[in-house]
Amino acid sequence: MQIFERDMRRELADDAGYRAIQQIPGVGETFAAIFVAEIGDVKRFNSPTELCSWAGLTPRHRESDTTVHRGPITKQGSRLVRWAAVEAAQRQGTGTKLRADFTRITASHGDTQGARKVARVAVARKIVTLCYYGLRDGTIRSKAIEQAAA
Repeated sequence: MQIFERDMRRELADDAGYRAIQQIPGVGETFAAIFVAEIGDVKRFNSPTELCSWAGLTPRHRESDTTVHRGPITKQGSRLVRWAAVEAAQRQGTGTKLRADFTRITASHGDTQGARKVARVAVARKIVTLCYYGLRDGTIRSKAIEQAAA
């Protein structure tokens, strides 16, 4: 594993986006490398919503006339990005904004196993959104990052 880590650090040493997304709570060197490698050029996405949809983290939406059916996440797109985002969502330390969002969403859905799954995916979507801005701009300006650094 040390060879992989050394090569990863060498290849991504000059990547500002790679360094920026490591500031997101729960995202370390390996998850950041996964995001950089799998997403590639983030400018091909017009918005973070498109990136979340590409990663399969958006709810299924079917409608006809006035009838709307919303379902579970689509799970279409990059399995690796979706997995890394959900894993990073589960690794939120206490006191972070993303952990507070997880707790708030879980409480609003009844604090059941299903509510925790919903909250986990919602936080994963927020992480992918922060990755979008980090990879696009090379920096992340967010309260989630500021609170984690304090």
